[in-house]
Amino acid sequence: MNELSIGTPGWMRLDKTRAVMAALEAVGGAGCARFVGGCVRNTLTGHPVADIDIATVLEPPVVIAALEAAGLKAVPTGVDHGTVTAVSGGKPYEITTLRRDVETDGRRAVVAFTTDWAEDAQRRDFRLNALYADAQGTIFDPTGEGMADAKAGRIVFVGDAETRILEDALRILRFFRFQAWYGQGEPDAVALAACEGLRDRLTGLSAERVSSELLKILAADDPRTVVRLMAATGILPLILPLARGISRFEALVAIETEQLFTCDAELRLAALLPDDPASGAETAQALRLSNALRDRLVAALGTEPRIVSWLSPRETRRAVYRLGAAAFCDRVMLAWAASPRPAAGVQWRALLPMAQSWPRPALPLTGDEVVAAGVPRGPLVGQVMREVEAWWIDHDFIDDKLSVVERLKAVAQGMAY
Repeated sequence: MNELSIGTPGWMRLDKTRAVMAALEAVGGAGCARFVGGCVRNTLTGHPVADIDIATVLEPPVVIAALEAAGLKAVPTGVDHGTVTAVSGGKPYEITTLRRDVETDGRRAVVAFTTDWAEDAQRRDFRLNALYADAQGTIFDPTGEGMADAKAGRIVFVGDAETRILEDALRILRFFRFQAWYGQGEPDAVALAACEGLRDRLTGLSAERVSSELLKILAADDPRTVVRLMAATGILPLILPLARGISRFEALVAIETEQLFTCDAELRLAALLPDDPASGAETAQALRLSNALRDRLVAALGTEPRIVSWLSPRETRRAVYRLGAAAFCDRVMLAWAASPRPAAGVQWRALLPMAQSWPRPALPLTGDEVVAAGVPRGPLVGQVMREVEAWWIDHDFIDDKLSVVERLKAVAQGMAY
């Protein structure tokens, strides 16, 4: 077992982190708990550390008792699988007892607890995720290759790749996610072949697990190479059957990169779909996406009004009024990605601040004012308001209440009740 040190990075020196480790070691002794996975990997690779996970030889009831004895909150989030969440200083720490798989079906596993760190490492997905560090920052690398993989950007399964996938088919998507976020150079050929050969296993996963991994893949700084691999191996069409090529997606990522825009995983998902609101709604339902993301996809994939780079300020205001600034900007980005960008990039970009800075006005007319003009209450009120609104929009949202009232009178007088 290789032993090296990452020192004591900031996240490890936090009082709330030290409190959790101290609570466990007060019961199990020094070395009974180690940091594991992402926090160790990200420290080695220079990525930010968000979640701090801990592995321990202590079993869940002992972990809960130790935390409570130290005045920390213990939440039994998954005790059957050995997981207890500690809350220290308002931050959650996921603590999991060392485990080995007893039985798996590709979606869930029956586990038994163990005190063997190497045995626990063997059930993890990739070697760079099977890294542990104690409270002093000493790294433990049971596979012997995890640290080297992390530094070289290699995503390699622990042990036999097919076995790891058969244990949990989601590891196919996790392979592509980690390749997008941490991979450097060509992907591991054995891992890629295993993912392609067992891709049909993905159909047995819940839509929520698939969509979560897909969005994480798309959130990488530059996932173009990985998405290309997913398409080539038949995995992308399996999880996103309505996808129609990846050229617009690749162009969108290029725009975000070149123009220094923040990467937008949700918009990248829209870029993979055809311009049809129904495709957004169907994809959202199939992947069990949130209502908010469903609505965004539906709005972004609409085709009316047509968005072009040479919209005048007046036309831009009309489109923003109809769509809302957020949907308009989504449509601009998608249309930009589908266009010959070098010729019109400046024009496309100029549309965005125009939309974002324009305060979308409200029609200066109420239903009561329509009734006061002689229109009987009922459906006609809405009809009259729509006609006045169309005139108001056509006059570039004229900021003149008197003119709007005069138009109301003209419309009302011209209608037969």
